Amino acid sequence: METTVAPKPLSHLVKIASASLTASAQVAPVSTSFAPTQRILFRVVLGAVLRARRQEAARTLREVSRAAQVSLGYLSEIERGQKEASSELIGSVCRALGVTQSQIFNDVATQMALTEIASELAVSSQDR
Repeated sequence: METTVAPKPLSHLVKIASASLTASAQVAPVSTSFAPTQRILFRVVLGAVLRARRQEAARTLREVSRAAQVSLGYLSEIERGQKEASSELIGSVCRALGVTQSQIFNDVATQMALTEIASELAVSSQDR
């Protein structure tokens, strides 16, 4: 199985996420897509979730990078899924965004699960 990252948004996953969540559970929508045979990369989903949370908070990349004491370029690479983030860096960004690490990891886990389900559905529909 090849590991790659597709650049186009997977908007149907966001729709699935919205439809399948209860009012008490909220997941930041992500705009990352994967072909059915692609492996889902944690760093890509994490970056998309961090970016979505930042945008929901109406914060700029510059504001969050300053508050988290992380270089703007490095934070941008993390949001684009190009760099792996350390637990310390994730903690700093979460504090800067005013969210807990568990909220971010829950969002990441939910998005990964939804992507896997969508991928399995796509594969099974192709097999028919």
